[in-house]
Amino acid sequence: MKTQQLLERISVDPQICHGKPCIKGTRIPVFVILDALAAGMTDQEIIKEYPPVTEEDIRAALLYASLVTRQEEVPLPT
Repeated sequence: MKTQQLLERISVDPQICHGKPCIKGTRIPVFVILDALAAGMTDQEIIKEYPPVTEEDIRAALLYASLVTRQEEVPLPT
C-alpha cells in the first residue's frame, strides 16, 4: 500500500478525541495503537482488542508516527 493510501486511514477532526489523530471512522487514537505495539502486543492482539482496526490501520499509525517524528524533536533522558 502506498504512503498516501496509508495516510488516508488517519483522520484529524476537532470534534473527535479533541482533534488527536485517530484511525479513520473510529475513535481510536493513533497513540493507542502505538502504545499497544510498544507494550509488545502483536498486530493480531491489537485487532482482537480493537475490532475496527485492521493491519493496514496499524501500518498507517506507524507511518504517521514516523512522519511526525521527522518534524519535531522529543527530549529523551540522557
